[in-house]
Amino acid sequence: MTAPVCISASAAAAPARQTLPHPRLAPAETSLYPSFASYVRARHPALLRTARSLTANPSDAEDLLQTALAKTYVAWERIEDHRALDGYVRRALLNTRTSQWRRRRVDEFACDELPEPEPRPGADDPAERQALRDAMWRAILRLPARQRAMVVLRYYEDLSEAQTAELLGVSVGTVKSAVSRALGKLREDPELSLAR
Repeated sequence: MTAPVCISASAAAAPARQTLPHPRLAPAETSLYPSFASYVRARHPALLRTARSLTANPSDAEDLLQTALAKTYVAWERIEDHRALDGYVRRALLNTRTSQWRRRRVDEFACDELPEPEPRPGADDPAERQALRDAMWRAILRLPARQRAMVVLRYYEDLSEAQTAELLGVSVGTVKSAVSRALGKLREDPELSLAR
C-alpha cells in the first residue's frame, strides 16, 4: 500500500528535476545497461510467467517482476555467473513476494450479507477455470517423465522444438513425436474430457 503524499501547488507546477545516476553505478552504466537490457528483452516472457505464478493478479505480477529486475540491476556488478541470472531473478521474485505478503495488512469489516461480485457477461467462472487448470496439471503429471518434460518446455516455457531438443539432448524429430503422443494422451484423458 502507498501512503498519500501532499505537495504544495508551486512544487507540483515546477518542472521535474533530472536525477543523476547513483555515483557507484555511473562509471559502469555504459557497459552494464546494454547487457542488462538485452537479458530483460530475452527473458521477460519466461520471468513474467514465473511472477504470474506467484500472484493472482496480472498487474501485481508485472509490478513484482519490475521490482525484482530493479534489484537485479543494482546487483548486476556482483553477479559473477551470468548463466545463473534466471535463478537470481527468480529468487528475487520469491523474496520480494514474501516480503510483500508479510507486510500486507488486511482490514476486516463485519457485515450482515457477504457481497458477491456481479457476473460479467461472457466471462467464464474463475472457479471452473481453476478446476480445468488443476485437471490439466494432474493429467500432465500422469504423462511419462520424458513426455512431461517436453510438453512443459514446449507449451509452458514456450521454447521452440529445436530449443527443447537441444536442452534435452535429443533430436527435433524425437521432440515432435513425443509431444504428439503426449497431446494425444491428454486429449483422451477422462478427467479432462469431463472438465471440458
